Amino acid sequence: MITRNATARWEGDLPKGNGTMNLPNGRFEGPYTFASRFESGKGTNPEELIGAAHAGCFSMALANTIAKAGNTPNRIETTATVHLDKDKGKIVKVELEVNGDVPGIDAEAFQKFAEDAKTNCPVSKSINAEIVVKAKMAPKAAA
Repeated sequence: MITRNATARWEGDLPKGNGTMNLPNGRFEGPYTFASRFESGKGTNPEELIGAAHAGCFSMALANTIAKAGNTPNRIETTATVHLDKDKGKIVKVELEVNGDVPGIDAEAFQKFAEDAKTNCPVSKSINAEIVVKAKMAPKAAA
């Protein structure tokens, strides 16, 4: 079994406190506050990090799904938009907007592969929220 870790420290109460989230070996350190999480304050928040993890996992899953079908993607780029319902205290939706440059497949096949990757991505499997995928192929260059 593979394990990964990260740490977080919080000091003070919720509205006035502050904290830092860290990945091992100094790969990432981000401050967070009530304002960065629930308003428009400076810093990061757990939902952005979940979005980054989901976008990364989904991109890899999609590339793998496409490669197993016999095509190698030139590029897969995913943006994850995480919707946190403050009143419910939970993530209610994640939108994955993916753009791909994949020779040999059309937009319909790309969407099918994206739906499969959504279902099989380990992060998708871990999120108890609606997940929506919007897949778009890069425009083909003129010959």
